[in-house]
Amino acid sequence: MSTLVLVHAHPDDEAISTGGAMMKARADGHRVVLVTATRGEVGEIHNMDEKATRPHLGGVRTKELEKAAGILGVNRSVFLGYRDSGMVGTADNENPESFHQAPLDEAAGRLEAILREERPEVVVTYAEDGTYGHPDHIKAHHVTNAALDLLEKEGWRPRKLYYTVIPRSAMKAFAESLPEEARQDNIGSRIQGTPDELITTKVDVGDYVDRKRAAFGAHVSQNDPNSWFASIAEEIYRLAFGTEYYQLARGKPGSDLPESDLFAGID
Repeated sequence: MSTLVLVHAHPDDEAISTGGAMMKARADGHRVVLVTATRGEVGEIHNMDEKATRPHLGGVRTKELEKAAGILGVNRSVFLGYRDSGMVGTADNENPESFHQAPLDEAAGRLEAILREERPEVVVTYAEDGTYGHPDHIKAHHVTNAALDLLEKEGWRPRKLYYTVIPRSAMKAFAESLPEEARQDNIGSRIQGTPDELITTKVDVGDYVDRKRAAFGAHVSQNDPNSWFASIAEEIYRLAFGTEYYQLARGKPGSDLPESDLFAGID
């Protein structure tokens, strides 16, 4: 059985960006291991009382992740044990317990231990821009590469390391399909997308779109019922999330490009 390890920043990141590939991997008989750096303690709170929920939001989001992981078919879910860093310029970003402030060698060591246990054939994390610039996404990129560097010194490496990305052309097409309100979304407006020529892998996850949406829906505290995303039309959702895109950062392609599967070329 081959293994896929995904390194994400917060609960809910896994469902939107890699949920389809996770379900496809499990359906194809692979082991799926989810590593989450933080418990999302600084995230926005929806569908719950802010004052009552904020002190234990990390616990709430942990339970939500457990439910989402069940939908996605995760075999093992583990936290790195850091605090959500929030955005640049905030007090949370300066918190010494935050992922952003963690010494790189310390965080890489924690991840290295998990990778040594699992010996995955495929590892997935974010590109250097963290998709939209979140400090925890960027830190996950650096920590994953540092952990792999440590293991390579010991003589081991995965067959492939991928970055989850959004093609620039797909981002443009998606943005043009949205209502004006959604185009002004503060996260969406920060996503420039990855140059199309860097995309190596396109995974058709159309068969898993409904479950992928259900997995994101399990993160109740993160779902704003009044947002454009909550009422997005099915056809637009499929356009945006029915294909997942990846950039092969380490290793060799397992087929002609673009690959159609993260395990292409791996028996």
